Amino acid sequence: MKPSQELFRLVKSLSKSEKRFFKLMSSLQSGEKNYIKLFDAIEKQTEYDEEDIKDQFEGEVFIKHLPSEKNHLYKLILKSLRLFYSENSISSVLAEHIQSIEILYNKALYIECGKLVKKAKKLADGHERFYYLFELIKWEKLLLEEEFQAGKFDRDLNKLVEEEQDVIKRLRNLAEYQILYSKVNYVFRQGGYARNDREREIIKEIQSHELIKGKNTALSKRAAATCYYVKGLCAITNNEVEESFENFSKVVHIFEANSHLIQDIPKQYIKSLGNLFYYYIGSGDYEKLFELIDKMRSLQDKPGFNRIDINLRIFLSTNYFELLAHERRGDFDKGLQKLEYVQSRLAEFGEKVNKEDSVLFDYLFANIYFGARQYRDALRQINDVLNDNEVSLRQDVYSFARLFNLVVHYELENFDLLDYLMKSTERFYAKRKKIYNRGYDFEVTFIKFFKRLVKASRSASKRGDIFQEMLSEIQLLMKDQNERVALEYFDFITWIESKIDGQDFAAKKRISNRTAA
Repeated sequence: MKPSQELFRLVKSLSKSEKRFFKLMSSLQSGEKNYIKLFDAIEKQTEYDEEDIKDQFEGEVFIKHLPSEKNHLYKLILKSLRLFYSENSISSVLAEHIQSIEILYNKALYIECGKLVKKAKKLADGHERFYYLFELIKWEKLLLEEEFQAGKFDRDLNKLVEEEQDVIKRLRNLAEYQILYSKVNYVFRQGGYARNDREREIIKEIQSHELIKGKNTALSKRAAATCYYVKGLCAITNNEVEESFENFSKVVHIFEANSHLIQDIPKQYIKSLGNLFYYYIGSGDYEKLFELIDKMRSLQDKPGFNRIDINLRIFLSTNYFELLAHERRGDFDKGLQKLEYVQSRLAEFGEKVNKEDSVLFDYLFANIYFGARQYRDALRQINDVLNDNEVSLRQDVYSFARLFNLVVHYELENFDLLDYLMKSTERFYAKRKKIYNRGYDFEVTFIKFFKRLVKASRSASKRGDIFQEMLSEIQLLMKDQNERVALEYFDFITWIESKIDGQDFAAKKRISNRTAA
């Protein structure tokens, strides 16, 4: 059995200050500390090698029980991290307060216990931590029972019960919004933009929910932020750029007007800012885009944002959209320069980069390589997408990667291979048509003309006529919102126009971008 790497990954995730705190905590204990030896050995490794550790400590008693020693060290590191961040996390502070409340109550120190309950309740209510608030009201009811038994009846139990019911109501309200978020997020994570009536019906059902379409239905700031986030995500899925911008702007406003929300759930704030990028890309407002990118990057050094997961999300969002801006504007040389840096940083983050982000970056890299006429590099990236397909993740990207793959092979003049690839791609869409019950009009049309192009590979005049027909038919398809989404994955129209004009794709794209602006 392959040794577990959980401890190795935890050790490698520690910052210098976290390591220093762990060593300081360890120094307070007397006696021999085998776990420090193990910690130091793992810290020095670039890849986990358990056999090397066994060789280093051969003959020592503790190495005979390495699994239990690893488990012990893992728990000690987590304990150290809990102490290190105990004052930075509102959840940690409230959990500590509740633990202290229990201790005081068990010692019959009811006055002191009541003071701490009051303090903790104010904190939980201000931060909309309803689970903790519900728990604190439970303790308040226990204290009230003690007062009754002592003959004190100056407090009203009914008010406390009403408060408890209100907390339950707000907690249920927030949970219902989070369920709606999970539903729309599932649709987008699985297939990207909605392209058929069935997919749009799912989104419409969410948009028609009384908590989404109704007024004043959110019972907390968190619920209101989630409500607008759901609306924004529905709009993105429907490729409604203006609508998504309006709703995500409201989410950002709620966060920035309630600083405790940013402190409590910084990742949602970062994601909300990131979703505004879609609007600036779609509207071609690159000046505002780069202003927002700079704003997001400036957050990394601020309190509450100096976490690995937050820094990773900031890196992924800002660099993805910066590269996408270069691609959309046809600035492929700038894109290539940035691409090398991004690739090296992604390699450093390693497994911390999730599969969806990895696929999206691979696809974007392919677009940039293609625009820079580095077709073999583009092919390598597209193959990474096609060979790493997850059946339930971003099937939109995987689907259009097949068409993009044909374009790349066409530029490489791999006409013999294209004949096979087109048959394979046709079978793919025929199968999907049966599963998803939609026409795939753009894809079918594109392949239809691509067949003719490959057959006419030795006749420039025939290819020109085919490209002209292809452009006319695809432009007609672009009037349908379902089909216009295709251009989000590759600029098929500009590529076809470049073939008709005999112009470089990148130059044509720069002209198209200036015309659109």
